[in-house]
Amino acid sequence: MQLTLHIWRQKSAGARGKMATYQVDANEHMSFLEMLDVLNEQLISSGQDPVAFDHDCREGICGSCGFMINGIAHGPQRGTTVCQLHMRHFKAGDELWLEPWRASAFPVVKDLVVNRSAFDRIIQAGGFITAPTGNAVDGNTIPVAKKYADRSMDAAACIGCGACVAACPNASASLFTGAKISHLGLLPQGQPERMERALNMVGQTQEEGFGNCGNIGECEAVCPKSIRLEVIAGMNLDYLKASVVWRPAGEESGAG
Repeated sequence: MQLTLHIWRQKSAGARGKMATYQVDANEHMSFLEMLDVLNEQLISSGQDPVAFDHDCREGICGSCGFMINGIAHGPQRGTTVCQLHMRHFKAGDELWLEPWRASAFPVVKDLVVNRSAFDRIIQAGGFITAPTGNAVDGNTIPVAKKYADRSMDAAACIGCGACVAACPNASASLFTGAKISHLGLLPQGQPERMERALNMVGQTQEEGFGNCGNIGECEAVCPKSIRLEVIAGMNLDYLKASVVWRPAGEESGAG
């Protein structure tokens, strides 16, 4: 089937970008990225610069791939990354508009590639535990109630692709940050730094220039791992508690 692709082309971070139009032949068994591979082969053969896009595992695990397809992060299929999206969901003659994530905290590097290092800095601010764990221990050594284990595992499914930011009208990173805070905060190992983690990670999202959550729900709708809005509520609760009652180690908790 032949498709018309309108793709954002931008040579570098400081260059002006614009949409460019291409024709490509694909078959229904291709993934979306394989279709772009075919387009790039055509461009290279004709001496043109191939379209730059992020990818790695191409199995919906790494979170590298991701861009807007007809205004929807990762495209029309829910719970699916771009690399898992197949061409059978489109038909011959379709026109597709491909653009990078649009957020000031995700500056465009080239074409469909954006710099998502802001997410790395949010993790560095508190998305870890400092308790020495030594070698791997038996799974039943530290009892965890099933409801907390399930919620933690659901939050841990976040792959940090950035679709939540791209879909949010405020370019908020609350779903990503909430997932990382919930993942650790629901487990015993994550308790010692729980309050500090919430303060530092939320503070880093603000420092990076992400917007505030408006509870619109677009982030949940486009998340390829179906992370739920409840992680944002959990993050906000931890942040509120930490803001009111938490004091760094060594500081007095009461007024002098």
